[in-house]
Amino acid sequence: MESCFFLLLLLCFCSSIHKIFTTTTDSINTNQFITVGETIVSSGGTFELGFFSPSSSSNRYIGIWYKQILRYEQTVVWVANREQPLTNTSSAAFKVTKSGILVLFGDKNEIIWSTNTSRSVQNPVANDGNPENFLWQSFNFPTDTQLPDMKLGKNFKTGHEVYLSAWKNHNDPTPGEFTLHLDPTGYPQALIRHGTRVFARAGSWNGLRWSGAPAPQQIKSNIYTIQFVFNKEEVYFSFSIINSLLLSRLVLNNGYIERLTWVDRTKSWNNLNIPLDTCDQYSLCGAYGSCVIGSSPVCGCLEKFVPKYPQQWEMGDWSKGCVRRKPYHCNKEHIFLKYSGIKLPDTKHSQYNKTMTLEGCRQVCSMNCSCTAYSSLDISNGDRGCLFWSGELIDIRKLSGKGQDIYIRMDSSELGSKSKKAEILAVSFSLLMAMILLGIILFLYIWQKKKKLKLQDEFELPMFQLSTITRATNNFSVNNKIGEGGFGPVYKGVLEEGQQIAVKRLSRTSMQGLNEFKNEVIYIAKLQHRNLVRLLGCCLQGEEKMLIYEYMPNKSLDSYIFDQTKKKLLDWPQHFHIINGIARGLLYLHQDSRLRIIHRDLKASNVLLDIEMNPKISDFGMAKSVPGNEMGAKTCNVVGTHGYMSPEYAIDGIFSVKSDVFSFGVLVLEIVSCKRNRGFVHQDHNLNLLGHAWKLYKEDRSSELIDEHLADSCNSSQVLRSIQVGLLCVQRHPDDRPSMFSVVQMLANESLLPKAKEPGFFTERNVFDEANSVSHTGSSKTEFTITLLDPR
Repeated sequence: MESCFFLLLLLCFCSSIHKIFTTTTDSINTNQFITVGETIVSSGGTFELGFFSPSSSSNRYIGIWYKQILRYEQTVVWVANREQPLTNTSSAAFKVTKSGILVLFGDKNEIIWSTNTSRSVQNPVANDGNPENFLWQSFNFPTDTQLPDMKLGKNFKTGHEVYLSAWKNHNDPTPGEFTLHLDPTGYPQALIRHGTRVFARAGSWNGLRWSGAPAPQQIKSNIYTIQFVFNKEEVYFSFSIINSLLLSRLVLNNGYIERLTWVDRTKSWNNLNIPLDTCDQYSLCGAYGSCVIGSSPVCGCLEKFVPKYPQQWEMGDWSKGCVRRKPYHCNKEHIFLKYSGIKLPDTKHSQYNKTMTLEGCRQVCSMNCSCTAYSSLDISNGDRGCLFWSGELIDIRKLSGKGQDIYIRMDSSELGSKSKKAEILAVSFSLLMAMILLGIILFLYIWQKKKKLKLQDEFELPMFQLSTITRATNNFSVNNKIGEGGFGPVYKGVLEEGQQIAVKRLSRTSMQGLNEFKNEVIYIAKLQHRNLVRLLGCCLQGEEKMLIYEYMPNKSLDSYIFDQTKKKLLDWPQHFHIINGIARGLLYLHQDSRLRIIHRDLKASNVLLDIEMNPKISDFGMAKSVPGNEMGAKTCNVVGTHGYMSPEYAIDGIFSVKSDVFSFGVLVLEIVSCKRNRGFVHQDHNLNLLGHAWKLYKEDRSSELIDEHLADSCNSSQVLRSIQVGLLCVQRHPDDRPSMFSVVQMLANESLLPKAKEPGFFTERNVFDEANSVSHTGSSKTEFTITLLDPR
């Protein structure tokens, strides 16, 4: 296809191109050269080569970009002089020398960049077309982008490796610290390195996919196919486009990979890749540790393994991993236990056989005392070939039913107790399920008949006496009242030992408050994170039902950012710290907590600030959990707050982790601007805050969104990045919004961000009534959690 053909052949003296000078041919020779303002274009019109400058940079580079979409955005796919930018290009030129070398000359006719060829030719032409005559090709020297049919890997005959290296940041194509390799050490596997350290590992190729990738049915695509080749001469992987009219590329950013396809309807790149999650951090759980998304903690030992250092493990330091519960010895009998559904361990110290059967694998590994484990090499057509490991097994994660089987050498005594223990576990499990079922029946009966909560035994919460809370709040004095919600009032209190507390007191007349009360206990009692408010206990006595929390002396975020006086107490670094803290708390709820929890009512008034201004997400009365790997659900009972609800949730009742992401995006834009989304008023238009931010973004005026009091302390790069992340989070379609893992990554580094698309609820509206009833600088009392039944 032409999109592959151009980059493969351009700059290798064999491309199909034409020069935008006086010539109409599609080749350049030693008598032609390119200067600033001039370009050459591939014969099919897909790509263009010339001088360019990244946005917000005065440096110039020779690069290749998509010609077809230049009117919408300049997408650079290759850079020549990425380490030697030109600062003065009045006389710079790019040409082919008589010896067959591509050279970039600087303003003083000095050589800035050139190709390195192993032979010389007479009268070279940049359009030979015969592969045997190739002197040099850019496909062998990519930057951060892999295009269709480009091979990433290593040629064993020449020793040349083709790999990707990320840009330093979106304004600087200098090679950054992150690189993508196909590492042939042991059995080949795809690695992302941060400097010399392995940052993430996709795993080894198993005939269908990388062993750490989703199952085949989840990666089948009508857009591209993946090829993996491994023989004596070379090892590489590439992808091919099924529909030659499509534009598709794979890009390495700072710490993550994006597979992007151009969507002509929306005039934007669609990210088809699944972002890395917590368990993709290399060797997070150490040797024989298994990472499981959704578990708390995410790291656990494989069955029949125990933490090597239990005390460190309990404190969250999993780096030393696990060891066998019963060590095996070479002179004693051993067995191989099967572990299913995993991402295969690091293959750096592995050996392989491409033809052996699985039984043959077992026999060979059994005879070699240093053989730790074995697995099938190729699962594309039954189990074929073998992978053998020696030493410890590193970087394992659970992939449910999507992973592979591995057989690990164990002491034979582990087999003797297996059936007995399994029987005991089965009986215990049956008894446990019966007890749970009985508990549910009793709970529902009590709730329906008597409207009383029996939470002490169910959730093991510390119980406070009513007399203790009464004394702490001065008999629920009006002077101690600090807020009110759908559940009832909130009071500040001080326990006898001096600890400050916040007391949520359930109103006896609030049925909705009763539901919120139970919901809050169910979820927050099981959560532990520095950016979530901590539940200390409850009080259940007579008709009184109360929840006791740690007290947040700085109250809620909205009391600062929307107050004309108090907002001046926070500078930009504190604003950015709060944004990051909320993001990490939300990531924990979505990905790393024991339950996958969707908050459904994230807003400024539900973010509390401790004494050090650390943000803590609160109010889980509307929260919902979703099982397993599910990301959302649908409801007929829409709850939340106007101005923060995503379109699909407010209109169709569809809530998911992406509806929380939308709320987070609104919150980010509010934190930057110190303005409310709902009730926002502007003299030039009738857009809400999202529409105003989008308008400024499209006009390249995003810096005008920041509140004027933050101007002196702001880091312009952080501000613009925060605004763009906020706009990415509030995009109309849920699939376009990033996950919270990606959000945390985007806020933490200087990687190139994708272009934002139009936000949800991007319409002008009549704000006369709203402007008179809700001020964007008012207090949180103007903001209410609402419930909508049967959304259409």
